[in-house]
Amino acid sequence: MNHRIVRIHPKDNVLVALQDLEAGELYSIEGVEGILQAPVSAKHKFSMEDLHQGDLIYMYGGIVGKAVVDIPSGHPLTTSNVTHEAESFGGKTEDYHWEAPDVSKFQNRTFQGFHRSDGQVGTGNYWLVIPLVFCENRNVDTIKEAFLEELGFAKPNPYKQLVKEMALHYQAGDQAAIANLSVSTFTERKDLKLFPQVDGIKFLNHQGGCGGVRQDSEALCTLLAGYINNPNTAGATVLSLGCQNAQASILEQKLKEMNPDFQKPLIMLEQQKEGTEQQLLTHAIKETFLGLAEVNKLRRQPAALSKLTVGLECGGSDGFSGISANPSVGYAADLIVALGGKAILSEFPELCGVEQELINRCVTHESAEKFSALMKSYAAAAEAVGSGFDMNPSPGNIKDGLITDAMKSSGAAKKGGTSPVTDVLDYGEIVRKPGLNLLCTPGNDVESTTAMAGSGANVILFTTGLGTPTGNPITPVIKVSSNHRLVERMPDIIDVNTGYVISGEKSIQQMGEEILEQVIAVASGEMTKAQKLGQDDFIPWKRGVSL
Repeated sequence: MNHRIVRIHPKDNVLVALQDLEAGELYSIEGVEGILQAPVSAKHKFSMEDLHQGDLIYMYGGIVGKAVVDIPSGHPLTTSNVTHEAESFGGKTEDYHWEAPDVSKFQNRTFQGFHRSDGQVGTGNYWLVIPLVFCENRNVDTIKEAFLEELGFAKPNPYKQLVKEMALHYQAGDQAAIANLSVSTFTERKDLKLFPQVDGIKFLNHQGGCGGVRQDSEALCTLLAGYINNPNTAGATVLSLGCQNAQASILEQKLKEMNPDFQKPLIMLEQQKEGTEQQLLTHAIKETFLGLAEVNKLRRQPAALSKLTVGLECGGSDGFSGISANPSVGYAADLIVALGGKAILSEFPELCGVEQELINRCVTHESAEKFSALMKSYAAAAEAVGSGFDMNPSPGNIKDGLITDAMKSSGAAKKGGTSPVTDVLDYGEIVRKPGLNLLCTPGNDVESTTAMAGSGANVILFTTGLGTPTGNPITPVIKVSSNHRLVERMPDIIDVNTGYVISGEKSIQQMGEEILEQVIAVASGEMTKAQKLGQDDFIPWKRGVSL
């Protein structure tokens, strides 16, 4: 790779700046030479040939935009001279042949996981406490307050000590001393967990379960059933008010449909039957404590890498994400698929423009038709409320070089690697088939990661160029940076740095293998940065328009 500019695909008519470039600089790549007409910031694109109004812009070998004015060679692409344009798509037009990567070095590798009676293997061992309706959120919070501190699961909070010290200085009349306080000077608590084989007790508060339409409550029950069924979950306590739309019977039916062999401990309590709040909470806390004691008997044991189900996510993307982080994660996904594991590519608004490629990668015509139908339905729903996929890029995306949705999507799709698509899933459906699965979710980071965990992901790979702390309550989220600067600026949230691809020090294949090594370590119990921060993000999707 040229260390200053790159042409991603031979069909592309734009180049990407890998470093800040000045006006008047000469550029030369693949026999094409020119002079920059204006400064181009790193991560941004510029035309490598004269483009006329109406000409199509190509990146990654596909259409990512259209010129709205003439753009001279060597001129930057911006939101003022380029608009969104994407490839059209239809049915499956060709068979797909996949060259699987060499997996010999990983062939006999294992991870240390928790084996469930139904054959699933968890990368963690969590107990869930779930409200079926928002009316129970306060009761869930009360259980949380009672358990975490006393059982040693509470995350150290140096900021509490900071506030305490500030209050003491204020009371002593020494406000000037407050400016010199730092959380790094406080000693963290080292509580010993009463149940050391339990990785955590997680509390999934939400604002659903009643009101709205019945489909919302049914979708919520499906999602919660997926979380209980997830291999990382050891058992669960579910609190119901009793009169809400999201009935306990619906949750039980969804669980039965997902997993007829479900055998995990499951405590279901209804407040309107239990009586007083005190009676409900006392019953819930006692039963949950006994459940924790039972699942604490489980131990990590070796498991084949084929037991991995890896979610593929991107958020806070930048102009390097589709060049370094996403293709590196895609190579890791290909390795996992070649080893017999499962991978999940979601965020349907961020697959705009690459639909035909994914349709052709579908193993069956049924899957291809299902994907096409879901994409068209989603796009139509967005347009019906005056929006559209073209409005997906955030201000941060645009500022860092992703100026159209198709440009963003073409890079985002690289997380899915190159393997065939073995199944297409609607929101809430669980992954059953080995290989690459497409899951219908919004592009919103947390709505998407929430859905992938509900569909069975036991690890999530999350790429970012701008930085985001996103995590998940039960599924470890490995954060992958697209560039060196992010790692230097926010080292507390990044687990893997693929900036070495941009600087030319490592190949995508090398980074992909390093990412798989990190997956194995995390699947065996090593904590991610998001877990260390206690970042437990959970947002159910109500199937309204969310990009």
